[in-house]
Amino acid sequence: MAVYTDINEIDLKAFLAQYEAGELLSYKGIAEGVENSNFLLHTSTHPLILTLYEKRVDPGDLPFFLGLMHHLSERGLSCPLPLPRKDGALLGELSGRPAALITFLEGMWLRKPEARHCREVGAALAKMHIAGEGFDIKRPNALSLQGWQVLWDKSEARADEVEPGLQAEIRGELEFLSKTWPTDLPAGVIHADLFPDNVFFLGDELSGLIDFYFACNDFLVYDLSICLNAWCFEKDGAYNITKGMAMIEGYQSVRPLSAAEIAALPILSRGSALRFFLTRLYDWLTTPAGALVVKKDPLEYLKKLRFHRQVKNSAEYGLTS
Repeated sequence: MAVYTDINEIDLKAFLAQYEAGELLSYKGIAEGVENSNFLLHTSTHPLILTLYEKRVDPGDLPFFLGLMHHLSERGLSCPLPLPRKDGALLGELSGRPAALITFLEGMWLRKPEARHCREVGAALAKMHIAGEGFDIKRPNALSLQGWQVLWDKSEARADEVEPGLQAEIRGELEFLSKTWPTDLPAGVIHADLFPDNVFFLGDELSGLIDFYFACNDFLVYDLSICLNAWCFEKDGAYNITKGMAMIEGYQSVRPLSAAEIAALPILSRGSALRFFLTRLYDWLTTPAGALVVKKDPLEYLKKLRFHRQVKNSAEYGLTS
């Protein structure tokens, strides 16, 4: 979440009048994240999240994102829901952007997750994968091999400004992954961005998943590799195998991994580390000055990528037989 587009009270009240949302009491921007502009609204009836979809989001993808939240909720997954307007539409427009009101999910994200939380996240991810079955809208993963090359093409010329030698290293990594990436693994709807700030807890109990705006169709175990990268490394860059073991055990308690998925986990983890390195690198180099957004250090994911490059098998992530 972030704020790229500002809004004013007059336009916001006119927008809210299209919903059964109560009277506006207050609103404030949410600075976390990098993709859309988000605001927390307090109304006379309940709190809501207002999302303005920025230019990086294809408006054609919005039916997938909004429809997916309804689909998952109907199948028992706790997640926010888009609020319909009085005319039944889920999308409106505000400040020249497509906009939606989303229900507020109680809870808070964890700044210092422990192994028991990682186990909960693994189980919730597997439940999401099962709940996503039967969703009939498809969205290919735009941030897989071809998308990585596009991002790299936009950043390569300046990459060595971030760290000397980066151009050659990432060029070689992309070449390696293009030759070794799996082609036949169980696939379905994945979240693709399940970082700690997209998982809410009430105490130690997971209360729900949020922010489905990178969701797409891809290998299910690739989603698990994203979570291992996001949840199981410490601030010093060390991989915490206890957290990794807990996350994988939580996932497999709901959806056991196949032998092919287990074998592919090191390559997929390497790829997911590269994916977040490249998007962070691009944002680091191109985010305009003055945007109310927290830029994330791409070197964090470069360290993770280098770790995965040394992994010989999935046991090193904590996967037990």
